[in-house]
Amino acid sequence: MLPEGASYFLSWRLAVEANNARGWRTVPSQCSSYVEAYMLGGQYDRDLDLIVDQILSYINEIVPSDDGAMDAWILDVDDTCISNLFYYRGKRYGCDPFDPAGFKAWALKGGCPAIPAVLGLFKYLVRNGFKVFLITGRDQETLGQATTDNLHNQGFIGYERLIFNVDFADDPVNINARKHDSRIQRAERFGVQVGDKKATGEGRLQNSGERRGPVERSARRVLGEPSF
Repeated sequence: MLPEGASYFLSWRLAVEANNARGWRTVPSQCSSYVEAYMLGGQYDRDLDLIVDQILSYINEIVPSDDGAMDAWILDVDDTCISNLFYYRGKRYGCDPFDPAGFKAWALKGGCPAIPAVLGLFKYLVRNGFKVFLITGRDQETLGQATTDNLHNQGFIGYERLIFNVDFADDPVNINARKHDSRIQRAERFGVQVGDKKATGEGRLQNSGERRGPVERSARRVLGEPSF
């Protein structure tokens, strides 16, 4: 028997994950306690561990290319590499509207902890010679140094490039725009995207030379997506 109110949360969560709940800006207030329980009760961490295990299995299936080209992996920063859970806790886990000024003040502190499962994945990729690009919608002028230092202090060392001001909202389905972006054109083969769909493109790579693999759904699918 589900606790009172839990059935609504499960239905709403399914609608969000299936992209049937469109245009929502905040989490329904009656879902707050259930989002908190999911994020803090261990299930979120277990979900991440399972997804990263799937990604690692995929990596082990990759056969190195004969031409020596390196596969590139694209990881989102916020709520994929580092967590903003403490910020969202003050916003009732997304039940309160997103506050851009408040989020920037939080990000400037540089105190976002690493998400352990993704940090482990990142280190595995770097150790095995993959090019890793970190992308974020954060503004480089105001948050660049704080974000770079935050990532470094949390162990994200050895990535190819950290790219700020990423915005593909006008064409979220077409990842080709990113692949031809001069900031990441040095990568010769593009691999898996790990992170929030809005930040890393809707779906997977579309070119004939793609490598298909799992895409981790970040906490923002539950907590709400900030737009910087």
